[in-house]
Amino acid sequence: MNWQTRITDIFNIQYPIIQGGLAYLAYADLAAAVSNAGGLGQITAMSLKSPELLREEIHKVREKTDRPFGVNFAIGNHGQGYEEMVKVAIEEKVPAISMTGGNPAPIFELLKGTDIKKLVLVAATRQAQKAEKLGADAVIVVGQEGGGHLGRDDIGTFVLVPQVVDSVSIPVIASGGIGDGRGWMAAHALGAEGIEMGTRFIATKECVHASLAYKEALLKSTETDTTIIKRSIGAPARVLRNAFTERILEIENETPTYEALKEYISGEANKNFIYSGEESNGFGWAGQVTGMIKDIPTVQELFDRMLADAKEVRLKWGQ
Repeated sequence: MNWQTRITDIFNIQYPIIQGGLAYLAYADLAAAVSNAGGLGQITAMSLKSPELLREEIHKVREKTDRPFGVNFAIGNHGQGYEEMVKVAIEEKVPAISMTGGNPAPIFELLKGTDIKKLVLVAATRQAQKAEKLGADAVIVVGQEGGGHLGRDDIGTFVLVPQVVDSVSIPVIASGGIGDGRGWMAAHALGAEGIEMGTRFIATKECVHASLAYKEALLKSTETDTTIIKRSIGAPARVLRNAFTERILEIENETPTYEALKEYISGEANKNFIYSGEESNGFGWAGQVTGMIKDIPTVQELFDRMLADAKEVRLKWGQ
């Protein structure tokens, strides 16, 4: 079957499947595995402590694959501290850069004159239109079902994606609530030309930095076992529900300030759980798709399964 879309053409990949940035988890093993399977794997830049560590991670990916990959910049919580990281990505001539959170305009300025493809994560039509004006090659649209940081308007993927598709001329990638071939095909039916998955890729063998406890929590959870934190400070984000996140919600109800929350929502608290499985002392990002995750396959096995599901959907509906 032909899986070609503008996304596969722009990023020179076999299938229009993008791996999310995944803070503290998206490193060389996972990124290379996704790219080798035919998608676009990504490294998370801002989880690394220095530009040179990013350079090393880029080199590691290239040792594991000769296929295109991307570098994700989660800029929302990092002020202006990403410029040197972006310069490394430019020097290394990475194929693609994605931007999540914050204002992407300064990164677009840095990328002027390069051949690097540009992706921007958005959660509203106005954000997608701005990204197009800045020169984005494509936008990733995340619905309210997604894990990690979300839009403030609580709009689901099925409603948001077609609205964004109708509002821009560049290709749209759907994200949020997608974890199998059926979701992939549903995204195309909405007008998207590709998909991004985050939570589903955590529960794979090549996501080596995720603790077994984190992966097992994803397997055990249902679609009702996530919750939204940080809404009180204007930065809603979906996590697995546990005693620690319940405490976060209590603080938000009692003292809804960043100062009261910062210890609980820090990167260190995140790493306590995703690296060490400390459920009483940390949290893990997860989308509602966790209810669909029943095993921990290799990335290639996941792709094979999704392709089989997608083919079945297309044949059933005569495509």
